[in-house]
Amino acid sequence: MKSIFEVGNLKSNGHYALATVHQNTVYVSGQFAINPETSEKEFGTIEEETLQALKNIEMIIEAAGSKKEQILRMTLYIPDVELWDKVDAVYKEFFGDHKPARTVVPTNKLHFGFKIEIDAIAYI
Repeated sequence: MKSIFEVGNLKSNGHYALATVHQNTVYVSGQFAINPETSEKEFGTIEEETLQALKNIEMIIEAAGSKKEQILRMTLYIPDVELWDKVDAVYKEFFGDHKPARTVVPTNKLHFGFKIEIDAIAYI
């Protein structure tokens, strides 16, 4: 097992790894819209936050030796089910023809006030 705690300026800020690699599978912890160059929180529209969180996941899985076309499963947490269509549009554009298994979970407020948190599982 290998733990990844930092990719560029993305870092785990608690008692967790950004990703854990085990037997050629990458498990990515929930990601927010954090600017990977400055480590700053990037609050914006749900579309902007979704795209940044997806790009952060892509960076992390690439550091682990995978790529977005090898993502098997994703879980997306949003504070309001009314955001689902906007999130789905960004997700569809980001992935194109690739369609990982996915769950969208409407929840209450997310940490720091973000509009979305996304975790992922990919293979290497």
